[in-house]
Amino acid sequence: MSNPSILILPGDGIGPEVMTQVRRIIDWFGEKRGLVFDVSEDLVGGAAYDAHGTPLTDETMAKAQAVDAVLLGAVGGPKYDVLDFSVKPERGLLRLRKEMDLYANLRPAQCFDALADFSSLKTEVVSGLDIVIVRELTSGIYFGEPRGIIEEGNERVGINTQRYTESEIDRVARSAFELAMRRDKKLCSMEKANVMESGVLWRQVVTEVGKDYPEVELTHMYADAGAMQLTRWPKQFDVIVTDNLFGDMLSDLAAMLTGSLGMLPSASLGAPMANGRPKALYEPVHGSAPDIAGQGKANPIACILSFAMALRYSFDAGEEADRLEASIETVLAEGLRTPDLLGEEGVAPVTTEGMGDAILAALEASL
Repeated sequence: MSNPSILILPGDGIGPEVMTQVRRIIDWFGEKRGLVFDVSEDLVGGAAYDAHGTPLTDETMAKAQAVDAVLLGAVGGPKYDVLDFSVKPERGLLRLRKEMDLYANLRPAQCFDALADFSSLKTEVVSGLDIVIVRELTSGIYFGEPRGIIEEGNERVGINTQRYTESEIDRVARSAFELAMRRDKKLCSMEKANVMESGVLWRQVVTEVGKDYPEVELTHMYADAGAMQLTRWPKQFDVIVTDNLFGDMLSDLAAMLTGSLGMLPSASLGAPMANGRPKALYEPVHGSAPDIAGQGKANPIACILSFAMALRYSFDAGEEADRLEASIETVLAEGLRTPDLLGEEGVAPVTTEGMGDAILAALEASL
């Protein structure tokens, strides 16, 4: 049997730097744990535009469709602001999501104990936090028709349509239930069924899907109340499933509960391929940070944690994902910090490569 395959798309800004450290981690798992991957690399975003005049070539898109998982660094930067919308770096990422049909966006909000003080909430509220928001990614108000700005009488009217089909709700709900089955078997579905017909259908379909997962405790909550509860006591949740619009807002809110956007990974998953693995794209939540690119200041942990998600969700290697996450926790507990994590005076920062070195040393110590 061939090895599982990964396509690395480092992208722009700090993307190549953090991805270099991920590549070292991937190589370590091959050498020390027998998890050997066939790794290829290509261009996306501004780097692809510079080389080919497009943020994603057809050839790269075909590679993404053929591999078991795509790892992406970051895209974009001020130098590309002058480009036409159709060829901006972000269009490459959007094309990957659309053509791979990545409908379930998994956004963990995990707070390592060593970083609990970084949150604006009380330490006891966020310490040990480990939740995942599953956001529907390919439908809803961002894609519904009709849309646009029209003239009506003597004024302009902006129109966006919230639209969901039963099948679109069903498939993202099943992704969330499957995730809950791997975790604490608790799922909270969030919508606005009190004022939106799409929310009524959302609640109905999620409830129907829940009958196929009797072990999972399903609850429902209006999305605005969910935002309030996330800031009041976030540890009451395990997995949250919600639509595209509310997921966009709630996942950013949950991300900042941890106090460090640069620490957070994400996964975008689609339907199973012939080998049973889902179509999958893994990427850190942070941006390309061109202001610190090439300076060794970038924090590689979010990108490394994105690979941990790939181990768990694409390669059925949950124990190895746990090993990697525990090694990161060990390094943070020892006080190592990249510049974005410095909160104490007198603590010298480590470089991007230095953080990679420390995580590899912790992995070695875990054997």
